[in-house]
Amino acid sequence: MNEDKKIPEGWQWVKLGDILKYEQPYKYIVKSTEYKDSNSIPVLTAGKSFILGYTDEKDGIYTNLPVIIFDDFTTESKFIKFPFKVKSSALKFLKEKSDNFVLKFIFESMQLIKFNNVGGEHKRRWISEFQLFKIPLPPLPEQRKIAEILETVDNAIEKTDAIIEKYKRLKQGLMQDLLTKGIDENWQIRDEKTHKFKDSPLGRIPEEWEVIMLEKCGKIVTGSTPSTEIPQYYGDEFQFISPEDIQDNKYILETKKMLSKQGFNLQRKLPPKSVCVVCIGSTIGKVALTSTFSSTNQQINTIVPRPELWEPEALYYFVSFYIQNPLRMEAGMQAVPIVNKGKFSKILIPLPPLPEQQRIAAVLSQIDEAIEKEQAYKEKLERIKKGLMEDLLTGRVRVNSLL
Repeated sequence: MNEDKKIPEGWQWVKLGDILKYEQPYKYIVKSTEYKDSNSIPVLTAGKSFILGYTDEKDGIYTNLPVIIFDDFTTESKFIKFPFKVKSSALKFLKEKSDNFVLKFIFESMQLIKFNNVGGEHKRRWISEFQLFKIPLPPLPEQRKIAEILETVDNAIEKTDAIIEKYKRLKQGLMQDLLTKGIDENWQIRDEKTHKFKDSPLGRIPEEWEVIMLEKCGKIVTGSTPSTEIPQYYGDEFQFISPEDIQDNKYILETKKMLSKQGFNLQRKLPPKSVCVVCIGSTIGKVALTSTFSSTNQQINTIVPRPELWEPEALYYFVSFYIQNPLRMEAGMQAVPIVNKGKFSKILIPLPPLPEQQRIAAVLSQIDEAIEKEQAYKEKLERIKKGLMEDLLTGRVRVNSLL
């Protein structure tokens, strides 16, 4: 935050180091080899996916709650309200120094701090720099009310997250059934007690299904990157897809880079509903459908489906499900995972009849639509919270009338 900005009368600029004390996490650390899948004591980091695993070890559990966990390397932080252990000595536990400070208020103020000048990589940042940052601090009653308002939005976000996770678990179970057993003309999931199955290279599959290589599913296209030395290749007309553009959504709706018509004409063109698969790098195995005419970089192999064989959304689901293990096996232990076009093309997946593909895609698409709706609501809540933070934590909007 900018200390030159005016703050309300009665507020003051304070250094984080003057209102927060810290503790090293050494006695609370769990080795990654000791993680469990069971839902017991969570092992935390300060990153986005902050629960790394669980442990059954009851000694050394942090219980002085709530607390801020702060990563010295990344400056990421989390506000934690439940008992936990941690994975790294790079974390610090931050607590308020007295009852005059509300920890939740301080945490939310930390999120507004710009991290542009907090040093390079692998630098211990709390002692050297971060504790020197200043935040505007209101009187205690205002701290409490602001923290309460932001906590209300956080609770709504957490509830939405829980709904999203419930839908994702439902989808995972449906994919396991629908993409291995299928769904008959009566919309019933097949069962070997009532339907005929057969052996295949992919295990037991319905008798009506075939097994084919990806190269038989459609045209396989490997992307390339237009020269950045010719800026007129880039513009705002056509999507240029990189691995970071392939997230958890079914369709790629936007990309960080766009091409001009001139740049796009030099590329291998992909029609809408082509199936993109990341085949190089840390996100290998990520899959998504193109939403418009586009092209990709060289880290992505794309299947342009044969319409007589595949309903594109069904192909997306089958590729997403069946490609993960083969890709990992082909990539092996390489420092940079790579699966070339030749090996990618030979990967096997099942081929159900088209009408069945359409039924499978219809069921899974309903779940995806529900997930996307909840994710859009969560993003709306996050925008609301960001606006509230910028107003309330700076004193631009006061909460005195609510006290």
